[in-house]
Formats: sequence, C-alpha cells, structure tokens
Amino acid sequence: MASKNNIPGRVRFLQFLARLVLLLFTRFEVHGAEKIPSSGPTLLTMNHLHFLDPVIGISIVNRHSKMFTADKWETRPVIGHMIRWSQQAIFVARGEVDRKALVKALEALKEGLVLGIAPEGTRSKTGTLQKGHEGVSYLASRTGAVIVPAVAYGQEKAVKSLLRLRRGRIVVNVGDPYVLPGTPNKAKTDQLARYTDEIMMR
Repeated sequence: MASKNNIPGRVRFLQFLARLVLLLFTRFEVHGAEKIPSSGPTLLTMNHLHFLDPVIGISIVNRHSKMFTADKWETRPVIGHMIRWSQQAIFVARGEVDRKALVKALEALKEGLVLGIAPEGTRSKTGTLQKGHEGVSYLASRTGAVIVPAVAYGQEKAVKSLLRLRRGRIVVNVGDPYVLPGTPNKAKTDQLARYTDEIMMR
C-alpha cells in the first residue's frame, strides 16, 4: 500500500520542483492539505482552469501520486521529457473514452496511489464549473477509493501577472474526504451519472 514513506525518488524530485516553481513565482497558498489520507487509494478531484493545474496537484500531495494529463504534453520538448521521466502522468486522449488510460488509472488506485483528476475533462474557459464526465465515478465505484475534493483559483492569472513582474496569488482549498455509498461495485450507467453529479457538487 502506497504511503508517504515509499515515494520514488523521481516523484519526490518532481514534487519538490513543482513546489519550488509555485513558491518562487507565485504567492501560493494551500489550505487543508492535511485532509489528504496518508495511505490507500485516493482520488484527488480538482477543477480545471489552466495548464498549471497538474503542477498544483503534484505540489499539494505528499505521497506517490499520478496525474491525468492531456496527451498533447507527452511530445512537448523538455516538459514532455520530464513528465515521462517522472512516470507520474497518465496521458489521456481528450474528447473520447480512453480505455487504456482508465486501465492505467485503475492499476494506480489498486496500488494505493493518489490519482489526480479533473472531472470536467478539459479546461473551463469561463472559470465556471463544467459538466463532469463519468470516468471519475467509474474509477471511484470500481475501487472504493477515498475522494478528496479540491478547488484552486488564481492560476489562470498567474502567468499574466508574472509578465508584469508580479507574483500572482494562487489559492488551493482542500475539502473533506468521502467515499461514494455502496462502493466498490460495478455501477451501471444510471448509477455512474448519479455518482458524477454527487462528485461535482462537492
């Protein structure tokens, strides 16, 4: 079972680097990170506003974790190489049901890792919460993973602030962990829809 004590060195390095970047270039605040369980399969569900979101997710977790990441980043120079080297990303194809990514996610949760996921599936262009996809409820229902909701804001303005030589403020609030009722189970389509609605309301 993955815990704080068995984080691979390359993951520790990426966590350190993510925190360093955020602390140096932004006014970064995290509230409630202690609510993330110290062990066991955990789904960290976050809103999605900016390409910095996976960096934020990595930085607030003090455990072996993996993050769903858009597959476009896999081939990017430097960043893509670092992500692949860390083995911390599960690359997912957007706009379709990526079954390979779901299988990898299930494996990560069964190993007791933290899995960071944006239920919306894509960035919100308006800042408002979008409709959630059922991948997150599928993973939660199959594994019985603890779900930890988190909301981050300010990251969508951070780069513009930095260009004006200002450190923009990014705030992350971590909510109380919970488990979907009756899980683990092989939820049917209507159950997944209800589970997804419940997750989005948190």
